[in-house]
Order: sequence, then structure tokens, then C-alpha cells
Amino acid sequence: MVAAVLRRTAILVVSVLAASIVVFAFMAVLPGDPAQVALGVSATPELLAKTRHEFGLDRPLAVQYLGWLGGLLHGDFGRSYVTGEAIGPQLVDRLGVTLWLVGAGMVVAVVIAVPLGTLAATWHRRAAGATISGLSQLGVAVPAFLAGILLVQVFAVGLRWLPSGGWTPPDQDVGDFLRGLVLPALSLGLVQGAVLTRYVRSAVLDVLGQDYLRTARSKGLRPYPALIRHGLRNAAVPVVTVLGLQLTTLLIGAVVVERVFVLPGLGSLLLDSVAARDLLTVQGIVLVLVVAVLLVNFVVDVAYALIDPRLREAGRERVGSR
Repeated sequence: MVAAVLRRTAILVVSVLAASIVVFAFMAVLPGDPAQVALGVSATPELLAKTRHEFGLDRPLAVQYLGWLGGLLHGDFGRSYVTGEAIGPQLVDRLGVTLWLVGAGMVVAVVIAVPLGTLAATWHRRAAGATISGLSQLGVAVPAFLAGILLVQVFAVGLRWLPSGGWTPPDQDVGDFLRGLVLPALSLGLVQGAVLTRYVRSAVLDVLGQDYLRTARSKGLRPYPALIRHGLRNAAVPVVTVLGLQLTTLLIGAVVVERVFVLPGLGSLLLDSVAARDLLTVQGIVLVLVVAVLLVNFVVDVAYALIDPRLREAGRERVGSR
């Protein structure tokens, strides 16, 4: 098990390094001159040359990459070409908002999907099970931003129960923070919960047909206790993999949802930086998002091995054969 974790950690490090090269190369080939963007169209050639030198854009690309990578290793993402502000502190502040949103959205999705997916599987021959499956199929077709707009229209504009947007840090006012987080988290979580419900239903249906569950019921366990005690852990193995994919989807969906609810997260900063052609900031944000996806996949791989005892046994057998 330890060897497997170390191997996956090495793969993660190599993947992050490769991702940094790809992100840097992609930004380097984009058309446009950051110095021209910073100074405007009326800048003189002399001033443009001086600004390119200050930005380090007159150096070879390999040198620029190594300088950027060295800064990243020390937590320095550089300074914005447009505003001149340090990028790292902005990313930290905005990332905190995005993580709150994604984490709350995932909680909503799991709270919805696990019970409803389980019920849809156990009731698959009943009208209630078919209804849950139909509603989940409908939820899959609804984009997160549309769900957000509908939620704002009902709960903010119509009922006036919750704010339609804005952000209050939790250390300032916990009540306002939670009220402002409800609708964005629901807009993300409801859609992803619908997707996850279908996977939970399929996983539980597969478990219900296994011999060990029928054996547990033949020994006197009632259906639901037998499923909870012996089936859900095995059903969780494929669901954990899907959860990792869902988490990355939530990260991408947060970009649009933050715009709908005027949240100062990483997605809003990305869109603003793209509009301002602040390529160095865009480069840092994209790298952070890619690394976040790689980390999620790493955690899913480790969790998969912890949940599924067969993988642990396979690892022990490989070690013993050596």
C-alpha cells in the first residue's frame, strides 16, 4: 500500500511538471503583446522595448519558463501585466471562495445522490423508483447556470428568503456567509447530484444481485440492514471514482456560477483576466485549476485502494512475489 502511494505521488509530481510546461507553452504562443496591452496602443517603440525587458519577455522562452517555475516553487506567481499587483495573494483569496463553493456543492450533491440513488435501486420495480430516475435524468439536462437563475428567481426575487448574490467572508459574519452560499451551492449541487444519483443507482443495483448479499439476507438480515452493512461499501468503490470526476466538473462549473452570483472566486478572476488579456494571471489560474484536478485524481486513486480490499491484497501479493 505504501509503495502504491509513493508510486502515485511520483506520477503526480511528473504530471504537475508536465502540466506547467503545457500551460506555459500554450500561453506563450497566444497572439498579442503583454507590453502593448499594459501600455496601450499609443506607446512608443522605446517604451515597449523597455517594458518587455522589465517583464522579462525579451529572454528566451526556456529561460522565461525556468524563472516562472522557480518563482512557483517559492509561491511567487509573478506580477500582473495589467495592474502590477502580485498574483499569488489574489489567487489565494479567490481560491478560498471557490473551495467553499465547490465543497458546499459537493456536500449537496452527495446528500441528494446517496439516499435517492439507493432508493431508486431498491425501488426499481416501483413507480417511486421510476420517478426518481426520471427526475435525475431531467436534472442532468439542466445547466448549472440555468439552475442558478431559476433559484434566484424563486428564492431571492419571489420569496425574498435569500440574497441573489454577493459574498461575505465567514470570519466577518457567519450568518450572511451561509445565506449567501446556499443558492450557489444548490445550483452546483442539484445538477451534479442528479448525475451522481444515476451512478449510485447503478452501483447499488449491481450490489443487490451479488451472492454475498443474498447470503446475508438468508441468515436473517432484513433487506435494508443487509444492504447498509454489506453492500454500500462495495457500491462505493465505483462511486468514489465518479465523485472525483464530479469534483473536477464542479470546479469548472464554478467559473460560470460565480459569475451568476457575483462571487469573487477564481472563476471570476479568470474571466476578468481573459477580458483584460492579463496572460500571466491567466497562466497562474489555469495552472492552479489543472493542479487541483490532478490532486483530486490522486486522492481518488488512494481512496479507491483504501476502500477496495482487493487492491490492497493485490499490492501485498506483488510485494511478496518480489
